[in-house]
Amino acid sequence: MGLFNLKKTKKAIEPDLKTEEKKNDFSADIIFDQKNILIIGGAGFIGSNLIERFLEKNKVICIDNFITGKSENIDQALQFPNFALIKHDMSQKIDLESLHELDKFRIKWQGIQDIIYMACPTSYKDYNKYAIETIDANSVALKNALELAVKYKARFLFGSSSAIYGNAEDVQDKVKETYIGRTDHLEPRSAYNEGKRFAEMMVKNYHQKYKLDISIARIFTTYGPRMVLNDGRLIPDFIENAMQNKNLTIPGNENSVTSLCYIEDIIDGILKLMDTPIYEPINLGGDQEIKIKNIAEKVIELTRSQSKITFTDEFEYFQKKLIPDITKAKETLGWMPMIKLENGLQKTIEHVQREKASLNPSKINLNN
Repeated sequence: MGLFNLKKTKKAIEPDLKTEEKKNDFSADIIFDQKNILIIGGAGFIGSNLIERFLEKNKVICIDNFITGKSENIDQALQFPNFALIKHDMSQKIDLESLHELDKFRIKWQGIQDIIYMACPTSYKDYNKYAIETIDANSVALKNALELAVKYKARFLFGSSSAIYGNAEDVQDKVKETYIGRTDHLEPRSAYNEGKRFAEMMVKNYHQKYKLDISIARIFTTYGPRMVLNDGRLIPDFIENAMQNKNLTIPGNENSVTSLCYIEDIIDGILKLMDTPIYEPINLGGDQEIKIKNIAEKVIELTRSQSKITFTDEFEYFQKKLIPDITKAKETLGWMPMIKLENGLQKTIEHVQREKASLNPSKINLNN
């Protein structure tokens, strides 16, 4: 589904604004032709792909501080009248109704219907680089976002992570949502791992106190277009090295495994979750165990590379790649990953090739 095939809609049904009470009663049973959707962290990998899908039928406001998000991810969305970008750090409160660039969303009378929180910097290579910003994203910034949800009585989805389970060394099979996790609150990756655990707690408590309509998506390893490059992430590193005929290095040995889910499948899962009243966390990810060696071989094949596969000791503070049990998602959402690994890798390779070509067109052969 494309960003640019926006469907024509009828003019919004505006409520009677004769009184201040009606103007600010966001719980009123008013039907709009398009929702106002706020995506926080919308310039990131998952956030920007969500914007692409939501713009087909809704009005979308993106908030991002661009610590790790990229403006290129949303440049084309800026062409459309039902989209707005606000550069802002959510660790500082924000008054959406005071921003003139949001006048077209008529927030004073329509409010915000959905808020999706995907704001959290992380780095695979340098996990301490944005440690404090990560702590802020999972605490004070999230609190400010939740306060907006309370104000507008908005549906709120929090993008959590499989990192909350830790390495799950006592789990022999796929990890279920009922597993409470084992993490070290003082280890170098704790800003992210413990931060996500704290954030889930906060979202749950807002639901309990304010009856906030919430969802918590525990997202497992995801790949696809707009992934961060040059950051130690498995798929983009494999693709970049293969394009340059460099070795593809696997942390561990020939039996090292992971799970993968293509971004379009994750987006489908999030959309289904937004439409389903589930207040407990739910796993979204690929539930098939895949040997990393097989992934590397497929990347070499698809890029027609001369690269070789090598192995190295696992990185210090290596995060074990868990396999999710997605029974709950299958039964309650009717969701499961549909895109085959080869197809997803091919799309991702084409994206990386285009991105590299735009940066240095003389050195990239798209027909390689």
